Amino acid sequence: MARIGRPPKADSGYHVSVHTANGYRYASTQPLVDDQSGGSGKRHHIHWGRLEDGNVFIPGKAYILASPQERRKLIFPDGWDLSAIDQLSGARKPGRPSYDGEDLNRFYGDIWLLEQLSNKLGLRRDLMVVFNGNGEIVDDILTLAYFPIISDYAYRRLPRWQRIVKTPSDRELMPSYVTKLTQSITEQHRKELLEIRSARLGAEELLAVDSTSRSAWGDKLADIHWGKNKDRLPLPQAKEVVAYTLTSHMPVYYRTFPGNMPDSRSLQVILADMEHAGFKDVIFVTDRGYESTRNLETYIVKGLPFIACSEVGHGYVLEQITSFGEFNTRPDSMEVDPDLQVYYKQFNYTYDVKGKGSAIKKGSLTINLYLDPIRRSSELVYLDSEIKLQKEEILNRIREQIPCEDDASLKRKLRYYKIKYDPATRLIESYSLDEKKVAKAKKTSGFFAITTSGVSMNAIETYKHYRLRDEQEKYFQQMKGQLHFDKQQNSSEEGKTGRLFILFLSLILTSHIRYVWKTTKLYELFESSLDILDEMRPIRCIEHKKKAKINTPFVGAQVDICEVFEVDIPDDCSPDYVSKRKSPRRRGRPRKPLKEREV
Repeated sequence: MARIGRPPKADSGYHVSVHTANGYRYASTQPLVDDQSGGSGKRHHIHWGRLEDGNVFIPGKAYILASPQERRKLIFPDGWDLSAIDQLSGARKPGRPSYDGEDLNRFYGDIWLLEQLSNKLGLRRDLMVVFNGNGEIVDDILTLAYFPIISDYAYRRLPRWQRIVKTPSDRELMPSYVTKLTQSITEQHRKELLEIRSARLGAEELLAVDSTSRSAWGDKLADIHWGKNKDRLPLPQAKEVVAYTLTSHMPVYYRTFPGNMPDSRSLQVILADMEHAGFKDVIFVTDRGYESTRNLETYIVKGLPFIACSEVGHGYVLEQITSFGEFNTRPDSMEVDPDLQVYYKQFNYTYDVKGKGSAIKKGSLTINLYLDPIRRSSELVYLDSEIKLQKEEILNRIREQIPCEDDASLKRKLRYYKIKYDPATRLIESYSLDEKKVAKAKKTSGFFAITTSGVSMNAIETYKHYRLRDEQEKYFQQMKGQLHFDKQQNSSEEGKTGRLFILFLSLILTSHIRYVWKTTKLYELFESSLDILDEMRPIRCIEHKKKAKINTPFVGAQVDICEVFEVDIPDDCSPDYVSKRKSPRRRGRPRKPLKEREV
C-alpha cells in the first residue's frame, strides 16, 4: 500500500546528524526516497563530510558538488566547528586572507597566465553561472582543464602534480573524485555553457563546422563503432564535431556522433542543436563532406547564410564548366588573381525548394568557380597514370586468371574501365575504357567551387574566408597532440559527457594562446605556443603560514608575454616599482616618481 502523508516542502531544511560507519564519523542526513514500486519508501544516508576530533566538520564530495541552495538547507548541530567551510572558494569573503596551511613553494606562472585568460575570455564567469555559483566545482573543473595543457600525464597523476604546482583547486583531486565530478556534468550543463558562449559572438560571425574521429580504448560506449578511423588505427571510434569561429579563433560549439555517421547526415542535428543553444546571425562554413541536397535545401528553407565547398561534378557547377568548351590555359571568361595565382568566375543560380503544399521557396545561390592551372596539370598526369596502371592490372588478371573481388572493390580499383566477368568464376571476359567518366575527369581537372548564400562577397573574398578553415585543422592537431585527447580514456556515458565538457574548455584556452602567439611579436620569440607556458612556469607562489601568499618576480620575456596578452602583472611582481616614500610638498612642479629599473 502506498505511503500516505504530507510530502516534504522543496525548500525545507535537513538536520545533520552523526553517522558512524567502519570506524569513521560522518555528517549525515537521511532524506526519504520514494519507492518506485509503490511501497512506503525508505531512507538512505548522505555523507556530506567527515567529523574529526572536537566535532570539526570537513566538507566531503557531496558537500563540494552540492549547489549553494542545497548547502543552505543543511542544519548543523550547535557546537560543531564549521570553520573549514569558510576555506572553500565559494564561501570566502573578499580581501587578502592569511594562509593557514603548511608552508609551500610551488610553480605557478603558467597556471597564473591561464587563470588570467580564463577571466579575460569569460570562462570562469560563465562556469559560475552554469554551476549556480559553486566556486569549488568551478575551481576543480578549471584545474582539470589546465592539467592537459601543461602536463603530459593522465589524470591519475593529478594529485602528485598538485604538490608542486599551485592550481585553482586547493585540495588534491583524487581519481575517484575526478570520476564522480566528470559524471556529474550533464547535457544540461553543456547546453547552458554553449548558450552563454554563443551570446559572446558578434554579428555575422564565421563558424567553420568540421569533424574528426577519435579512438576509444573501451567498448561500452554507444557512439563507438569498430573500424579504422582517419588516423588508421584499428580501434573503435567516435566522431567529434566542432564549430570554430574564424573571427575570434576559438571553438564555440561541440557534439559527439557515432563513429560511422557521415558528415552530411549529421548537419541537420548540428543546425537544430545550435539553434536551440541560441546561435544567431552566424555564417556556416563547411567542406565538401557536409554537401547534400537535403542540407542545401535546409539552408534555403531556414534562410541560413553559408559558405560551402561544392563538388565540381554537381549539376549546376558541372553545367558552368561544360559551357567553357575547349580551352588551353584557361577559359576566356575567367579572370586571374595575381596574389593567389588562380583563375576565378562568379555567377548566380536560382534553386527552388518545394515547401508545404504547393508553396515554392526560392533560394539565390552564388557559385564561385576557380581554376588552378598547376593543379590541373598534375591531375591530368595523375589521370593518365591511373588509366595506364588500371589497364595493366586488368591484363595481369586475365593472364594470371585472377578472379574479381566484390563489385564495390572492383569499381573502386578499376573505376575508369567497364568490366564484364563470368558470374560463376568471376574471371574477366572483356573490358573497355569508360569514355564518359574519363571525359568528365578531364573536364573538371584543376577546378574547385565554393557555393555561398546570404553573404555579399566577391569570388576572391569568398576564397580567402574559406581558407581560414585551415586554422580548424590546427585545432584538431592541438586536441590530439598537445592535449593528448587522441583517444577517449573513459568507459561510461556520464564520464564521456564530462570529459568532453572539460576538453572544450581546454581547447578554448589553447586556441586563444595559439592565435595570439601566431599574430604577434611572440611568434619571433617562441617556437611554439607551448613555449610561452614553459617561459611562465618558473614563477612560483610562496605560501607561509599565517602570512599572505606572494609570487616571485616577473622578468625578461615573462613581461613581454603579459604585455601581448594584455594581462596585468601583480604589483609586487612588476619590474617597475613606484616609490611609496612620502616627502613634504614643495612649491612648483612635482618630481617624477622614482622607479626601479632592471639592469
